Amino acid sequence: MPANKAQRRLSSITDAAVEYGVHHSTIRRYISAGRITGYRFGPRMLRVDLDELDALLRPLATAKRGA
Repeated sequence: MPANKAQRRLSSITDAAVEYGVHHSTIRRYISAGRITGYRFGPRMLRVDLDELDALLRPLATAKRGA
């Protein structure tokens, strides 16, 4: 593998759901909607890239104190 190629952090759908505190159906829905990429290995094994899930995280706006 070339040194400049980014390493993927692949995880099962179940493990990714546990990691992010969502239901596994949510991960499958994101794949179906095209929000993240699903990677298939063989006829049944499906993996997702945790970096793609990280990219979906957005910080919440907070109220400024003393304004």
